[in-house]
Amino acid sequence: MTTKDFDFSAQPLHQFAKNALKQGDLAQMRAAVAAQLEADIKTLFAAVRLPEPLGEASVYAMANGGKRARPLLAAAAFLTANSAKCGQACDEQALSMLRRASLAVELVHGYSLVHDDLPCMDDDELRRGKPTCHVVYGENVALLVGDVLQSLAFEVLTAKLPDFAPADEQVAARLMAVFAPRARRMVAGQMLDVMGEQRALSQDELQAIHSDKTGALIEAAVLMGGICAQLDDNELAQFAEYAKQLGLAFQVQDDVLDATGDTATLGKPAGSDDKLQKSTYVKLLGVQKAQQYADELYAKAMASVAAFQASKPSELSKTSDENLLNQLALWLKGRDK
Repeated sequence: MTTKDFDFSAQPLHQFAKNALKQGDLAQMRAAVAAQLEADIKTLFAAVRLPEPLGEASVYAMANGGKRARPLLAAAAFLTANSAKCGQACDEQALSMLRRASLAVELVHGYSLVHDDLPCMDDDELRRGKPTCHVVYGENVALLVGDVLQSLAFEVLTAKLPDFAPADEQVAARLMAVFAPRARRMVAGQMLDVMGEQRALSQDELQAIHSDKTGALIEAAVLMGGICAQLDDNELAQFAEYAKQLGLAFQVQDDVLDATGDTATLGKPAGSDDKLQKSTYVKLLGVQKAQQYADELYAKAMASVAAFQASKPSELSKTSDENLLNQLALWLKGRDK
């Protein structure tokens, strides 16, 4: 079967991407990405047929809402790149690969959260306002949930799945080349984070941890979106700078929210960093200076996208303050959880 044999009229992301009037609307994109991801999660787990309770627990972990920041970044990178390069409608094959990439990144993120919450790690009982996976299904099942989500993340890049066009093997190879090392870096960052508990870390040490623990998957999401839009390596380097600055800003802001937010708003226990005696940007800089640092990093991220768009001939590239990557940065900057 080829892409022409598939009907994508019911796929929310395909419809959003084809409507030029909506492409600059962040609220519309958030709704389309959330609906598409929910549908694709259902499609995936219906197709792989995991034994119970592993299947149910995996869906519980993946369908528990959240910001969906990484799939949003992948979609925003794709649409920003596509508009700046040619300003034309997105093709179905590229959009189907974008969906695979978005699902892959969110699966690894989901696995990391399930494992982070385990008693041997952060020992949290609340995630996004609901009991964590191990509280509902037991530690042994939660451990296996994390394992299978990680393996599925790589499988979805090339697997034959209902409602997806056949995978583009060349694009899939490029996606794997940026995704796999960043998934590994995320785990390396978690190890450094564990080793840093009950220690006073320097700002350089904190940055080394969070560039991997938090930043690596954010980098993966942005770069994978760019790859699906056929950016070359030089163009991807500009997107990588955006992702690097945004990933660190995201973590600094998380530290601020953990110190200043409440459990009801955050959807997870407030003050968990203090409980584990972790070094944070708030402990190092104070709340005000940490928030100022986050704001500076967000500004640097947005400047990177402006530089990318300024180099493109399309009239759509001139609205650097309105592109979806920078709209998304502003939205993340203003979040309260």
